[in-house]
Amino acid sequence: MPKLFLIIDQNQQLYQLIKEINLDLQYEILNGKDKIQEIIDEIISNSNDYLVLTNKTKHNFDSKRCITINKPIKASKLFEMINLIFLKNKYLVTSNISVGGYNLDLNSRTISSGDKNLKLTERELDLIMYLSDSKTERSSFDIRKDVWGHAENVETHTVETHIYRLRKKIIDTFNDQNFLIYKKNGYKIL
Repeated sequence: MPKLFLIIDQNQQLYQLIKEINLDLQYEILNGKDKIQEIIDEIISNSNDYLVLTNKTKHNFDSKRCITINKPIKASKLFEMINLIFLKNKYLVTSNISVGGYNLDLNSRTISSGDKNLKLTERELDLIMYLSDSKTERSSFDIRKDVWGHAENVETHTVETHIYRLRKKIIDTFNDQNFLIYKKNGYKIL
């Protein structure tokens, strides 16, 4: 699990205050001093998350990873803001996954490659997630039971219809005939 870092930029008093309060915080507190960009680069290179606290109104920090404090603020409010930003960033990271060479955004239900995006239905997203999590091919029966929750004795062409439509959308948008394939034991995402 990635570590979280709170970097205090150019404010020794705030750094000391937060270090003293340290109410069992879930992140490590760093004093940015004059080498803040080096610290950020190191954190990013180790796939960790960070947040910068600064009192500068003009800065070059990522706005999604920065809190500018330019007036007095209650400590409880500050910690609430810090935790909220860390949660938002974690949510954004976990909602974007790579599947078969494509980026899948679970929040917006889109699949993309380069500058091309395709909107997915909820069922198409469920189907892609199910097949991408599987190490082996999945039969229509497995998909019908696990994704749709249909009983074993129900005969339906729901799976084949949805897969046909999804494959057509992928081919039309990305010109990729090999994203979702059928092998002798069932369907698979490459």
